[in-house]
Amino acid sequence: MGRVGRALAMLVTAGLVAGLSACGGDDGPTLTLYNAQHRDLIEVLLDAFTEETGIEVEMRSGGDAELANQLVQEGDSSPADVFATENSPAMTLVERAGGFSPLDRATLDQVPDQYVPSSGAWTGFAARSTVFIYNREQVTEDELPASITDLSGPQWQGRVGVAAGGADFQAIVSAVLAVEGEDATADWLAGLKRNAKIYDNNIAALRAVNAGEVPAAVIYHYYWYQDQAESGESSRNVDLHYFKNQDAGAFLSVSGVGVVAASDHQPEAQRLVSFLTSEAGQRALVDSGALEYPVSGQVTANPALPPLADLDAPDIDISTLNGPRVIELMQQADLL
Repeated sequence: MGRVGRALAMLVTAGLVAGLSACGGDDGPTLTLYNAQHRDLIEVLLDAFTEETGIEVEMRSGGDAELANQLVQEGDSSPADVFATENSPAMTLVERAGGFSPLDRATLDQVPDQYVPSSGAWTGFAARSTVFIYNREQVTEDELPASITDLSGPQWQGRVGVAAGGADFQAIVSAVLAVEGEDATADWLAGLKRNAKIYDNNIAALRAVNAGEVPAAVIYHYYWYQDQAESGESSRNVDLHYFKNQDAGAFLSVSGVGVVAASDHQPEAQRLVSFLTSEAGQRALVDSGALEYPVSGQVTANPALPPLADLDAPDIDISTLNGPRVIELMQQADLL
């Protein structure tokens, strides 16, 4: 083979290798997931997806607002194929910027309407209930608040903890805003500024309540259930109170997932979202031990959890949850 022939052969070989690398082998492209959900849970789900489809997924992790704002800034140049969040307000931020491709109708049909925004631009794939946790030695049952808005009252001064800087609590505030309106939410946040002890995250708040550092806190349910399923070390003195009665404190936060409009791999990205909401994907979620709720009616939650139907959550169109306005209101209350 002459010099030109050898050069051509090298170019062809290099092209084949690059093509295989870009396509993730014979099974299609390697997808890029911008992920704001818990990494250990998503890894379980992605392993199940790859096992079923042969499609590899590269994950880039960050916070809800961080990745949502990054997607908006990247626009048509984003390398992301799919975006998954812990809480839904970040999904709405991307949707309002035109950042999602419409989901396949068959995917949307796998999820009950309350877990899908009215636009159908993305879908929920997991849910978490807001709960009031309390140290049973410091709070009696007759002291339990009837509503989350009661926590702004003088009886809770210095007696309640919140992770104000986290996306979880900000999503809960978005539910208060949706249910109670802006004026009532502003008053409630001002009361929390007077009353609440601020923690870095839900786990820190749970540990503080367990240790008696603060009598009560607002978190998501699964932090308590996960600790109970492991050692119980951070929750042995803690009980749960569900607000129910369609109170804003009974809010079900939905973890969302959608196909990024800038994706060059639309069919495969649609397939990943479809898998996460399918019976197989929802079963993998339940079997993961994460103790979050599946949203598909085809799969039952872990039996340790109270049924979703018993939580009597408020009826909120998740596409109306206003994350940016929540940040403004919390800043005005000096909680951020």
